[in-house]
Amino acid sequence: MSSIEALAERAGFEIEWKNAHKVMQRVPETTLRILLEKLGLPCGNATQIKQSMAAVDAEMSGRKLPPLITAEVDRGIALPLSAAKSGTRYRIELESGAVIDGRFTSPKGEIALLSPIAEPGYHTLVINDHRTTLAVAPARCYTIDDAWRTLDDDAPHAPPLWGVAAQVYGLRRNGDGGVGDFTALAALATQTAKRGGHAIAISPMHAMFSAEPDKFSPYSPSSRLFLNIAHVDPAAVLGAPALRAAIEKAGVAAELTELEGLTLIDWPRAMKARLAILRALFDTFSQDQASPLAKDFAAFVEKGGRPLEDHARFEALQAAQIAENGGGHWRNWPDALRDPRSEEVAAFAQAHRREVDFYLFAQWLAAKGLMHAQHAARDAGMAVGLVADLAVGCDSAGSHAWSYRDEMLTGVSVGAPPDLFNQAGQSWGLTTFSPRAMRTQGFSAFIDMLRCAFARAGGIRIDHILGLRRLWLVPDGESAANGAYLRYPLEDLLRLIALESWRYRAIVVGEDLGTVPPGFTERLQEHGLLGIRVLWFERAVDGPGFKPPHEWDGGVTATTTTHDLPTVTGWWRGEDIVLRSKIGQTMARDDGRDAVEVALEERGEDRELLWQAFQDAGIAPTDVDAPDIDNAPVDEALVFVAATPAPLVTYPLEDLLALTDQPNLPGSIDEHPNWRRRMAQPVDELFLDDAFADRLLAVDTARKRSVQLNEHTSKPTESP
Repeated sequence: MSSIEALAERAGFEIEWKNAHKVMQRVPETTLRILLEKLGLPCGNATQIKQSMAAVDAEMSGRKLPPLITAEVDRGIALPLSAAKSGTRYRIELESGAVIDGRFTSPKGEIALLSPIAEPGYHTLVINDHRTTLAVAPARCYTIDDAWRTLDDDAPHAPPLWGVAAQVYGLRRNGDGGVGDFTALAALATQTAKRGGHAIAISPMHAMFSAEPDKFSPYSPSSRLFLNIAHVDPAAVLGAPALRAAIEKAGVAAELTELEGLTLIDWPRAMKARLAILRALFDTFSQDQASPLAKDFAAFVEKGGRPLEDHARFEALQAAQIAENGGGHWRNWPDALRDPRSEEVAAFAQAHRREVDFYLFAQWLAAKGLMHAQHAARDAGMAVGLVADLAVGCDSAGSHAWSYRDEMLTGVSVGAPPDLFNQAGQSWGLTTFSPRAMRTQGFSAFIDMLRCAFARAGGIRIDHILGLRRLWLVPDGESAANGAYLRYPLEDLLRLIALESWRYRAIVVGEDLGTVPPGFTERLQEHGLLGIRVLWFERAVDGPGFKPPHEWDGGVTATTTTHDLPTVTGWWRGEDIVLRSKIGQTMARDDGRDAVEVALEERGEDRELLWQAFQDAGIAPTDVDAPDIDNAPVDEALVFVAATPAPLVTYPLEDLLALTDQPNLPGSIDEHPNWRRRMAQPVDELFLDDAFADRLLAVDTARKRSVQLNEHTSKPTESP
């Protein structure tokens, strides 16, 4: 092993990894050098390598207590040798106000153990004059069983539940201005609950770029701490009369009518109109500082503190910089403006206070709108309600990276290595937290993000949860294949998720699709996180075909498809194969045959196998051949997934409506209308559609017939 490889391995990089075909790959040293530099570990010569190795060793050696240590309730807490000498007294100040005093008695050279703590929470360990946070987590996350007991105290476990997955931007409501909003989401939740549904899984609601509305992928947000103000229904908080006055003042009535008639969202136009309305509302709202709503707004701003103020300042700064010199990325701004704590940024905020306050106002409306949707879901009888989507990273040009610049990775993109569905690999153009900074900063940025995700939902879905263990990092400008895995402190992160999950009484779903390391799924389930199983990937273990429903995993959520994968109709027709070919994601075959033609032939075979699985499960008649390519068996697919032992099944609206097109085609830019498709009907009218209503009834009936595996094999989950 070379010195570069030794440094990379010590810093957390995996210098070897297995690809989707289980073949071992080795990361080139050139890639490791670039990534080490981006991680703040210079390695241009032997001296730098030695110094960087010493820096990493100092961080990992445990010579002093870190700012935060994670632990589990009722389990001993190990401390670094040098931080806990025998005979030293310590004090633990519990969050509840109680105090535990003690003295270390471990023999010299052995790890010091604190006695187990039975109370979950963020406690403080005091040794001499040093204070360290002890984040003591429950053994597992808040679960669906726990959520169900809010409806039925005496239930040993939840019955099989189902819900709907929706792209919020695509929802339609009369008067929505051309973009789905929180009022439409509340209506969807209420109507779904009336049909027996208990969850609404939603697309990410993260804050985008008000000054750059052409950036609209919900998985490439400006910040994961705040909300997308495009989804605000201005009338929801301030009333219909105020909205009508604002529309008139902004002069956008005709524009709104045209935008609402489009089948694809025109994001720049829709955001321009939405911002004009919000500004007109703010002008009126800000004239009365004594109203109950004004006091509510002031309390929201105070509670949001520095992070909220930073985001509002960023929004105002970016708009000003773009207007002045076209500089959207904060790293291209003048040096002083790149630092959120600089005097120049403070002076800008003071000089443009009204503009900063406007963005605070917009966030307040968004927060109230999303919270209303969650309350509507629970009030209608849902056990869970909204399941918010937490993106794997954020745009490096956004407010999150600007506000937390010392905690974020720079000069790299999060992505994925080549796999069976994306043969060129993926580079998502996103940044995320540095694992080194996580440890040295006491995981503060990660905890802040979790709390924002949990705050207005009954659960969260963590996108690419494999990133809690390792992330594929690609140097800027390199192809997605030229990356490496960087390890993250998985156990610490899982404990923090469990702790926050219970504090907010919200379930956790982890998107664990793709190349999953051995034992990873089991680790998630031990901590009470639900994985995800998708129909297309649930293949028979031995031989061709699809798993029967009873062989699917139990500790997961199940679904027909996801936003990045073909709908049932699209898959049946092979639309995804043709689309991937058009954007260059189909690799040439060694035998010279047309790759698309071969893939379509294989899909034809898979159609027969899937139909056979439907027949074997008693869902499709055994004496009827598989439907032709233009008549996808959508109803059978929905019921098939409903019959699995998953405690929660979620169905994309696209499949409940038997639509062909998927919301997003990974790897495409203009070739596919990603994140722009709208439902053809308003939400209320959807539920009047006979085919849609029949599918919901069939799903509800099928779930009531299904039997969870844990009814027979597991004890009911107990509160930790």
